[in-house]
Amino acid sequence: MRRDSIFYKLFQQSPSLLFELLTNPPENADVYRFDSVAVKEPKFEIDGVFLPPENTSPGIVYFCEVQFQKDEKLYERVFAESSLYFYRNRDRFSDWQAVIIYPSRSTEQSDLHPHRGFLNGEQVHRVYLDELGDIRSLPLWVAAMVLTTVNEEEAPEEARYLLSRTRAELSPPSSRAIIEIVTTIMTYRFDQLSRVEVEAMLDITLKETRVYREIKEEGREEGLEQGLEQGRQEEAVNFVTRLLRKRLGELPQEVRSVILGLSLAMLEDLGEALLDFTSVADLQSWLQVHQ
Repeated sequence: MRRDSIFYKLFQQSPSLLFELLTNPPENADVYRFDSVAVKEPKFEIDGVFLPPENTSPGIVYFCEVQFQKDEKLYERVFAESSLYFYRNRDRFSDWQAVIIYPSRSTEQSDLHPHRGFLNGEQVHRVYLDELGDIRSLPLWVAAMVLTTVNEEEAPEEARYLLSRTRAELSPPSSRAIIEIVTTIMTYRFDQLSRVEVEAMLDITLKETRVYREIKEEGREEGLEQGLEQGRQEEAVNFVTRLLRKRLGELPQEVRSVILGLSLAMLEDLGEALLDFTSVADLQSWLQVHQ
């Protein structure tokens, strides 16, 4: 399961989520920007960085590491990269802090002694998801993070609970973001199932998914209902083709011809798979594998 990317999706949706894990978050937590940064000489990139707004006095830069596998040199790397980036950008920031997110203490690096100064101070925050409390009592965004650690037998029930609570507590714009994240988490956890099967497991209707909203926003709700619900193959082809053009741009003629010959079941699978496509090459690879 690609937990790193899930957490980065969470942070992209709501950068202030990181600070809900801290006892003393900055006062301007709601205006921090989540990004990745590069450090030259030597060249390396840090994926999880929370940057304070640039139009204010120098603020605190936060580094975040999501670690679900044991790495016996994690702290050596994190502290070296964080210190070097802070050194290179000293004029921009007043301080730096690091947040390390673990599923449990057993995943943490074994030899902590060389880093006791950082770990016993206020500069490094270690978060153990299994110690945050009952998933049903946590704030929704934090609960979504904890959902990545719930055992497979309990995960569907807890996910359905979070979705039900999301609909009850949040307005549509905010609730949709949570629904997408929970669906993505469960798709990764149950990768033997199609996204349609995951949505059925979670009791999510098509009207709650991103695919439906993209069509509805363009006034094409009728096409979706006819193409997917009534099962008319020709309209399903038009529906999927419109989605692909919206996501990837104009399609080559040979690709359009292949799509035209797909069965209804394959078109439905493609309608789900295209959410992960970033280029026409991704589409062509999918068609090659599934033809």
